[in-house]
Amino acid sequence: MDQKLHIFFFPFFAHGHMLPTLDMAKVFSCRGVKSTMITTHQHVPMFEKSIQKKGKQLFTDVSIRAIHFPAVEAGLPEGTESVDQLKSENLIPAFIRATAMLQDQLEQLLLECRPHCLIADKFFPWATEAAAKFRIPRLVFDGMSSFSNTVAEILRVHRPFDNVSSDSEPFLVPDLPHEIKLTRSKIPSYERDKEAAGTELGRFHQRVRDSDSKSYGRVVNSFYELEPDQALYEFLKNN
Repeated sequence: MDQKLHIFFFPFFAHGHMLPTLDMAKVFSCRGVKSTMITTHQHVPMFEKSIQKKGKQLFTDVSIRAIHFPAVEAGLPEGTESVDQLKSENLIPAFIRATAMLQDQLEQLLLECRPHCLIADKFFPWATEAAAKFRIPRLVFDGMSSFSNTVAEILRVHRPFDNVSSDSEPFLVPDLPHEIKLTRSKIPSYERDKEAAGTELGRFHQRVRDSDSKSYGRVVNSFYELEPDQALYEFLKNN
């Protein structure tokens, strides 16, 4: 029986999410961890190119498992498998619905391979429930920095943008070691407006937050030496 630690990595289908997740899987594999990347068929060549050179496997502990992306079933153009391929922002809700349809395929892979851990992108909120069915810990991968996560959390809790008279009036983000000013126009509508929070996109982001709180933890696309102040804030907030 193979006792090597085995981790599933499941990135969101956008280059800004897939590339750092793949880099993380390679780092883990260099430390003796069996790493399996979960992606759709269209992205397999890109992943293979990153872990191979002239047909030779550079990272022997990194493997790839492909799943079917239900583009047509969700109302997307045939062949759509990445956010980068969307011709309009209006298609984002349909893309999110398509990703939710992947839960059964992910659960089948979890049942078949029984990894020790699942690191799934934050935009797959249903992955926490899927992993829990097999008593597999799920960690949330967040492609944003600790700083941006800190600012987003402060804005959500304190809502300083409620105290300005226009979308262009600057306001100070509280509780930061440095002076940071923003305007309401920079805040996503589903965060600043109660009506927008009830839209499909607003409800989705609430599910993302709920899933994060129920997971085993979060992996951020950063490192301590780059953001020591924000790393400390995250630690204090969660403890």
